[in-house]
Amino acid sequence: MSELVITAEMAVDTRQASTICGFCGVGCGLTITVEDGNITKVTGEKNNPSSKGEACIKGREGWRHLYSDKRLTQPLIRKDGELVPASWDEALDLVANRFMEIKSEYGEDAFGVFSSSRSTNELNYLAGRFIRQVLGNSNIDSCNRA
Repeated sequence: MSELVITAEMAVDTRQASTICGFCGVGCGLTITVEDGNITKVTGEKNNPSSKGEACIKGREGWRHLYSDKRLTQPLIRKDGELVPASWDEALDLVANRFMEIKSEYGEDAFGVFSSSRSTNELNYLAGRFIRQVLGNSNIDSCNRA
């Protein structure tokens, strides 16, 4: 019987990490398996009180979008009718300036935020703070009303 020999070139650095799924506000626990710096598997975390080891298709398979060749990896802005790559500073400045133009032309009530009941409490809280403190009004709604 031959002996199995594993060389350094064959060794795979495998790690697992626990996290909370970010696709909705339920709070399902996930275990992420990472091999050589790349996610290879996501499963429901058995000890999570919210999901008890279960995870929906988005939680289990959504990570695959990270490796899509169609994934945006940098901001794009429209110049002369075409989307062109831009720096983060350039893109954020463009958005901030456009917000200020709209606010100047149409007033603070030109803005509104629609928040999702599937978002986390923290995201919904930040949406409220953003509309009130940055945009200057309280035009916020959510689909979680009865």
